[in-house]
Amino acid sequence: MGLTMVEKILAGHAGLDRVEPGQIVEAGVDVVMLHDVGTPGIQRPFKELGAERIADNIDCVIIPDHFVPAPTVQAAENLKITREFAERMGVKHYYELGRGGICHQVMVEQGHVLPGQIIVAPDSHATTYGACGALGTGLGVTDAAIALAAGKLWFRVPETVKIVLNGKLGRFVSAKDVALFLLKEFGESRLIYKAVEMTGPVIDGMSLESRECMADMALEMGVKACLFAPDAQTMSFLRQRAAQVPEPVLADPDAAYEEVLTFDLSDLSPVVAAPHSPSNGKPVGEVAGIRIQQAFLGSCTNGRLEDLRLAAEMLQGRTVHDGVRLIVTPASQAIYRQAIAEGLIQVFLSAGAFVTNPTCGACVGGHLGLIASGEVCISSSNRNFQGRMGSRDGQIYLASPAVVVASAMAGEIADPRTFDGGEPK
Repeated sequence: MGLTMVEKILAGHAGLDRVEPGQIVEAGVDVVMLHDVGTPGIQRPFKELGAERIADNIDCVIIPDHFVPAPTVQAAENLKITREFAERMGVKHYYELGRGGICHQVMVEQGHVLPGQIIVAPDSHATTYGACGALGTGLGVTDAAIALAAGKLWFRVPETVKIVLNGKLGRFVSAKDVALFLLKEFGESRLIYKAVEMTGPVIDGMSLESRECMADMALEMGVKACLFAPDAQTMSFLRQRAAQVPEPVLADPDAAYEEVLTFDLSDLSPVVAAPHSPSNGKPVGEVAGIRIQQAFLGSCTNGRLEDLRLAAEMLQGRTVHDGVRLIVTPASQAIYRQAIAEGLIQVFLSAGAFVTNPTCGACVGGHLGLIASGEVCISSSNRNFQGRMGSRDGQIYLASPAVVVASAMAGEIADPRTFDGGEPK
């Protein structure tokens, strides 16, 4: 019997011919990603391990992104700890404010994610790296410190579920809608600690950016990892960013999966996750008409160029509703610069949107874009937990960029499919 993608990756990094689901293995780690929240947290366990430097086999990448620029003295202290750790450890890949962006986007766009790697981070949405065929997973600060110091970590080999997505997505239906649909189907517990392989015609037709969105959102289903087999477009993208790109680690034709689940998405409509869970998905028609005060386009799920281009196309020559604040956050400095070059930022400003620096700010509810009690925000981010973006008495609806922008113009949750070149109906 053959092996799945995650089984092959873990076996190779553990020096074994094969592994079985449930087996505990000690596997070498390729990359540890840190940010301004995780880096301060690893200081104590790293010191208690007696470590004086990072293991030679580890590529450490540090990307401050959660609280940048520092909104409080405590955030400034954490950024100082992060900066000094990078200097002390001789970290080659440190992205100072203004040179990086949201960590998961920067990791991929700067070539720090390669097929077949094991990449860990004290950030749950490290599953994003599966879009490139890597085993990306989040963990706690103690395990991150161990990986940095020892260059390896123990893993329980997860069972793998294969999800086959058939059909063709309709107009204004995107990867975010697919992710929210799957969250509605599986909930937050059915796939806990499973590895998921995404495949099928819908995946074949997706850009790498869309696959990143899918892999990121998969974490909300409780998965350990979400992997996509790298195709020609992915390999071409990576070869432009890394000196050496290994061949993809692909599942064997006779790989054994715990389940193979097939969905036809030809009739899928835009999906909106109502408060207070990403799995509380509903067809947009069921929530259309709910008044909003804020719309947010950005985060590590939907702040990429394809998202900004779509938003600008919809907003061109039009304005945000008088009663709505539209916040736009490019996912990285590189994306921000390209959006300026293409005139996208000017479109947003002319429409009455507010454009921020690349940051997790509005998504994490840390220092910008907070909502007040009783306010409603429609957001392209990955979580709508109670109090996530401000007041616990506020409400967050998760949606695709198209739904977010259509709603921002309408002043209420709106179906982008009614967008006919004028205002949403």
